[in-house]
Order: sequence, then structure tokens, then C-alpha cells
Amino acid sequence: MVTFRDSSVVILDTSRDSIKAILGLGDFLHVPSFEIQARVGLRPGHAHGAPAMSRVNSGNGYEGTPAASTSRAATQAPAPGARVNDYIVGTALDEALAAGHDIAVYWPFADGNISDWVQAEALWKHVLFAGLGLRRAQNESPVLLTLFSGLNRETYERTCQIFFERLNVAGFSILERPTAQLYAANALAGVTIDIGRSHTDITPFTDGLPVLNARTTVPLGTDMCARYLVPLLGGNTSVAQALDSMGLQGLARQAALEELAAHAWRSGLVRAPGAIDQVAPEDEGVTDIAAVVVAGKERAVIESTMKKKATAKQTKEEQARAREIEALDLVTTKFRGIELTLGRERHRFCEPLFDTGVLAAIGERENVGDKGALLTLPQAVAYAVRECEVDQRRDIYSGLLVTGDIASHVKGLGATLTARLAPYMLGNQENAQMNDVQPVQARTVRVPDYFAEFRERGDGLATFLGASIVAKITFHDGKNFVSKTEYSDKGPKAVLEYSPSLL
Repeated sequence: MVTFRDSSVVILDTSRDSIKAILGLGDFLHVPSFEIQARVGLRPGHAHGAPAMSRVNSGNGYEGTPAASTSRAATQAPAPGARVNDYIVGTALDEALAAGHDIAVYWPFADGNISDWVQAEALWKHVLFAGLGLRRAQNESPVLLTLFSGLNRETYERTCQIFFERLNVAGFSILERPTAQLYAANALAGVTIDIGRSHTDITPFTDGLPVLNARTTVPLGTDMCARYLVPLLGGNTSVAQALDSMGLQGLARQAALEELAAHAWRSGLVRAPGAIDQVAPEDEGVTDIAAVVVAGKERAVIESTMKKKATAKQTKEEQARAREIEALDLVTTKFRGIELTLGRERHRFCEPLFDTGVLAAIGERENVGDKGALLTLPQAVAYAVRECEVDQRRDIYSGLLVTGDIASHVKGLGATLTARLAPYMLGNQENAQMNDVQPVQARTVRVPDYFAEFRERGDGLATFLGASIVAKITFHDGKNFVSKTEYSDKGPKAVLEYSPSLL
């Protein structure tokens, strides 16, 4: 029976928008050591016989990337004749776009499928050999790959073939991303809400298995939220004056506002609707040091103590000013070397997720809405749960997990979603006591605090943590992954037999 050392195991988390990876599993599970956006670039002339495509140049989009509309459109047009080494990936692509080079950008996983196998291989190859430092000729590392759910058998088989025949891995297994997310929250029933850049994937679970017919995807994501926030930030007096002082007008001013919108939510300056007006409980001091350490809150306690000491030294005028700033919910941040003051408008970042009607103000409904109405996040969750059996719905509502990059930076998303789902619950308490089937209350689950490195970003890295937990077991028992011997005997279809989550 083939087994592998923890130090040789590779975790490769592939989402629609990014790839996160690490080489080696220790006694304590670690956050990713390498991360890139799941996009590739192609210079003109490298695609033999390829038709003309829309290109991006400076990369002035959200989070410092090409504008979503341009890059996403390129996703739909694979470049025939292009080879793996023709594509630019990672830092080289970022630098080429920043320099204004004429580059066609592709996102091969953006549609929840693998739209181009050569581009996918280019990304995986870059992560394994350039990012993690493995060598193809002497690759002794097994790989646990996470992929989005709903792929067909041929996709899994071809993925397995690429990793063995092109990347020369020592062992291989596939885990679906929603399953990994639920495992990270230590739950067997619930619903995972994975918010990406352009789409949100919702997957209900019962008894540890996904309810396949209930999977739902809505075209809501952080890019749309950022586009909604841009004009709101532009109306901020402090921001407008700062941009005027930098001499930014027209497209340059728009690009700066887009960059500021990304900076605001990625810096943790944004809270979810409903979490804005919540008042923090009064700190009565540390009464149980052991409990604070176990909960991982020692940093917060130290910061709170230092803040109290600083406040005690302030004059009455300074304390009054501090109370005024706190009441107005103002925050000062450094952007392009200049200090900006942002107000409560920054907290409206998440509004499109909970009220799609606001998208009409920026002309987004026509772009993302189909013939029917565009569902909000609570409506989409309720729709997915309604597709499950009646007697499963109460357990599913007891495990809401909001994940994705936004969950690492924006606080209160789970609480807001729970509150917005109240209309779908059984409201009458007397009826609730007599009813064992209908859902009474929605509850959130989260990544436990005892995963030390995931405390700050745990919910956002739920997929990666769940994959790490599964990998600790998978590559030790010799039964839940495909070895080179089994691949030689059975071929690519072996991945369907030896990856339990695909059965």
C-alpha cells in the first residue's frame, strides 16, 4: 500500500477566480503559501490561426486586475493553436499588464467549468513548478485538487490524465469545493454560499452529501459590488478633493476610484448591511486569560487595552472629537500615499447582494439579469433549500456557511444573511413548537477558532482548510487516491473510483 509523508503533499485549491496552494502539511494546518489569480495572458501572434479578440492593456480593473467585462468576455473565446508555454501566468502577467502591453486575458475557470484545457494546464504547471518549486522529472508529491461541483465524468478523467501524464504527480485525488467548505466548519448538514468575483455558488448538504439537484448559481459577486461602490466613493468630499489634488480626471479618475473600492473592502474597512449599527459590548476587562488564549482573542484584548490607555491620556477636546468620529463612523486610510477619510458610504459595498434593485442605478441589471428576475442572495439560498426534501430543510438551515474571499475581509455577512432569511422561517412560536419539519430559525456555522492560522481568514479559506483536513487522511490510508500503479492499470477513469467525493 502506497502512502506519503505529510511534508510531500500538495494542496491545490482551484476556484473560478484564483488558485491557492501549499507544499507540505504539518501538525498545525497552514494557510496557502502561494496564490495567483486564475487567469492567463496571450501576446498577439502566439495563437496560430486565432481570430482577433478583445484585449486589455493597463489592467485598471477591480483589485488591480483587467476590467471584468473585457477579461470575462475573452474567457468565451479559447485561442486555437496556442501551447502551454505561450501563455503568461502569475507575476509575469501582472507586470506585463501594468506596463500596458497588448495582452489577451483569459479566465478558463470563470464559468464554473474548464473552458480551455491548455490554459488550465498552464496555470497548474506554473503553480506546481514555479510557485511551489517542484521538479517534473523528480516529482514525488501527491496532489489533492479541489474543483467546483457539477462537472461531468469526462472532465474529472481528463484532469486526472493531465496531472499524471503532463505534470508527473506521484498520486492524485479530487475533492469538490463545497464539500471541503462544509468539512472545514465541522458540519454534515447545511448550505455553503461561496461568493466569488462574478458568481455565487450555493450548495445544500444533508448527511455530509451535496443535494445535487438543489445546487444554485447566481451572477452576483464582488466585482458588481465594487462597481456599485465606485460612484458612492466619488461623491465623498474627502475623496474628491484628494483626486483633484492628484490631477486625476476622466478615465484615470475612474480607475483610481475602482482601485479605492477594492482597497476599502480588502482592507477590512467594510461591514455588511445590518452589522453597521451594532454596538460593541462594553469591555469589562479580562476575567479568564485561558479562555481568551483558547479563543484566539489575545490580540484583540491587547489592542483594546492599548486603546483605553491612549484614550485616558487625551484631552477633553480630543475625546469629544474621537466620539464624533465614532458616531459618524469615519475611518482614515492611506491610498496612493495620501490619507483619505471614508464615511458610512463604504458599508454600502454589499448592498447589491441583498437588494438587486440598486443595480439599476449603475446599469447592471441588464448585464447580469436573464429573462427572469435576478435573485438576491437570501432569495437564492431559500430557492436552493426549497429544492431539497421537506424533512431536510430544518437541518440545512441550521448550517449556513458564507465563504469566498469576501468572507475574509467583510464582517457580518453571515449574521446579515441569517436576518434576511427570517421571512422564510416559521414565524409563529406556537406553531413552531408543534412542528418538527418546517425550519424555525437559520443559523450560521464558521471555521473553529482552534485552527490557529485560520482565525483571521478562516471562513474565506474554508475550502483550503477542508482540503487540508481531507488530505491528512487521504494520503495515509492508500485507498482514497490514485497512485501511479493504479493509473497505469485503469487509466484516467481510476479517479472516479478512488476519489470518495466523486462517487
